[in-house]
Amino acid sequence: MKFGRELASQMVQEWQTAYMDYQGLKTLLKNHIAFRKNTALSPPPPEVSRSRSLKRRLTMYRAFSGLNNLRGSPKKADDEVILVSSVQQEGSDQSYYQTMFLRSSEEGGQIELEFFRKLDHEFNKVVKFYSEKVEQVKVEAEELTKQMDALIALKIIVDKPPTVAAQFVGAAAPATVVASVNGVKQGGLQLDAIQEVEMSSEGGDGDGEVRAKRNRAFRPASLEVLDHVKINVEPDTPVSTLRTMVGSSKSDLSFSKDELTKAEVQLRQALTEFYQQLRLLKSYCFMNVLAFSKIMKKYDKITSRSASKAYLEMVDNSYLGTSDEVNKLIERIEATFIKYFANGNRRKGMKSLKPGHKREKHRTTFFLDTFFWRRYRVNYPFIFGFKPGTELGFREVLLLASGLSVLSLAAVLSNLDMEMEPNTKEYSTLTELVPLTLVSAVFVITICPFNIIYRSSRYFLIHSAWHCVCAPLYKITLPDFFLADQLTSQVQAFRCLLFYAYYYFSGDFTTRTNNFLKDSNSYDILYIVVAIIPFWSRLIQSLRRLIEEKDRSQGANAFKYFSTIVALVMRTIFSQKQKQKPKPPSLVFWRIMASSTSGFTTIFNTYWDIVIDWGLVQRNSRNPWLRDKLLISNKAVYFVAIVVNILLRLVWMQLVLDFQIPFLHEKGMVALIACLEILRRGIWNFFRVENEHFNNVGKYRAFKTVPLPFHYEDEKIM
Repeated sequence: MKFGRELASQMVQEWQTAYMDYQGLKTLLKNHIAFRKNTALSPPPPEVSRSRSLKRRLTMYRAFSGLNNLRGSPKKADDEVILVSSVQQEGSDQSYYQTMFLRSSEEGGQIELEFFRKLDHEFNKVVKFYSEKVEQVKVEAEELTKQMDALIALKIIVDKPPTVAAQFVGAAAPATVVASVNGVKQGGLQLDAIQEVEMSSEGGDGDGEVRAKRNRAFRPASLEVLDHVKINVEPDTPVSTLRTMVGSSKSDLSFSKDELTKAEVQLRQALTEFYQQLRLLKSYCFMNVLAFSKIMKKYDKITSRSASKAYLEMVDNSYLGTSDEVNKLIERIEATFIKYFANGNRRKGMKSLKPGHKREKHRTTFFLDTFFWRRYRVNYPFIFGFKPGTELGFREVLLLASGLSVLSLAAVLSNLDMEMEPNTKEYSTLTELVPLTLVSAVFVITICPFNIIYRSSRYFLIHSAWHCVCAPLYKITLPDFFLADQLTSQVQAFRCLLFYAYYYFSGDFTTRTNNFLKDSNSYDILYIVVAIIPFWSRLIQSLRRLIEEKDRSQGANAFKYFSTIVALVMRTIFSQKQKQKPKPPSLVFWRIMASSTSGFTTIFNTYWDIVIDWGLVQRNSRNPWLRDKLLISNKAVYFVAIVVNILLRLVWMQLVLDFQIPFLHEKGMVALIACLEILRRGIWNFFRVENEHFNNVGKYRAFKTVPLPFHYEDEKIM
């Protein structure tokens, strides 16, 4: 694999603009090759020939004059191609690196000069980004240190008997317990004292003085730290949400087992996420250093110069090459996690810290379709918050969808076979149980507790669906409102489930009638209610985000779903009135109400899809009427998607306009509209996730924010 592809495959996609522009630098070198080929076809002008002859004579003179051997330097002046120096920025303590190209007057020198200018720009960009990220992780490490101090103190209080715990109160905790998270104060790094503590505990009596000296180097946290902290109660459950509504989200410690368990779970997750961040930051440093090495060696090969040694020496001596804070933090995180969250079992601890890689399964490699997210390197596992290594690839998604489709088709064919075969036609009751069996089979597969058929993904779906049902009692995350958006396109499916419930529980399936439609007014009411539920879930999700995030756009989003609910109610009532015989006098009124509300919500939803959810139709973007960054190079795809979305949105007006296809049954028309809505939602999904991906890229957001269990009221106690 060429290095350019390897770099693209290894980079953190949310940081892709912060990586060295390897392809851009490679393009400049290709321009140099093209220039040399063009100049080689035509003889140089006489003036250039004379200058070259003079330059060769001067070179020969300096070579024999002994000027190049001053101060015993083995390097010849003619061999010097570049001079790299660190320049201090005016009015700032920061410095940047600048390369002076000494051969700019030579033929093609301007292209090489441009190459080094861009090379310096890319290197300074990488160093700046890396140094900023290292400072951020050092601050996070300090915060995690304080959290671990509080956790260990809480663990001592909860796990020890009252008499033993009382001995610790007001006194320093044992160094072997707490020093591991305090860090080396002089070095400025946190979470790095475990090895020192363990070494001090392994020696014999002869090295007691050494142990005492080491112990004096650390100041273990006192259990009095618990007097200055509160437990964070995040609104992530219905109970905690209601508690937050009536009081503070931070409460006093009660020193209970539940608090300790919750704190351990949160800190375990926080350390795991922090460890992944450190690993990716280490990979970022390594891949960029390797990229600069590759491009300089390529430059030497193309230009037949020897500039890579000088430049790579500067890279090695820069902050990018000399900083080891990340490696030290990685070692200390591993030691801390293994000691306190894996009972000293290194294999178990490292298995939890390092996520498993998704293995390709050959039995699904022949299924190709919907692979665009992977092809364009959209980080959808991070966007949806999947546990690393458990997300489904496009092959598994297609396999699962194909399996469900085959199962449904088999049910339909078996039903038709029982109807059309004279020998089995008498088993009409059994025939009517086929749809119920299909729905039951899908439900059982979904809740199956055994580790088959992608259990982690099924439980993730159930978890998100439960959050949608209980909204707004849970904190709103992207998977929750994304799933709720999918459910808004499944109105007809919800209504079919309602029909099944009445059809089978009323006993009409035994006689193949639908008398409940005539005798039950509750069905007409629930027919509207079940269609409203997904839109209502999105409405209250948006209201909660409006209150929590203070984002006014969420208020507009809530109004969009409210208008959709109104339009849905009006269209359904109009449809029900239209079926009555004789036609009621109020039919014209309901038609006007359905038409006006449906027209308004269609325009509103279409605008929101294209402008807000997809981020398109931006006037001042580099891609006119689209957006600055696009995954697909063919811009026509986006314009086609916009047109298709508008047309499919207009399908909503079908019930109002009474548009019917002569050769298509009414129920067939409903099924066709439902299929078109699924198609529209599939298109919406791709461009919605693409826009979310670029939002993360623009903010270099590649990690989840994990809430921490403890809140320090007095930050100076540490």
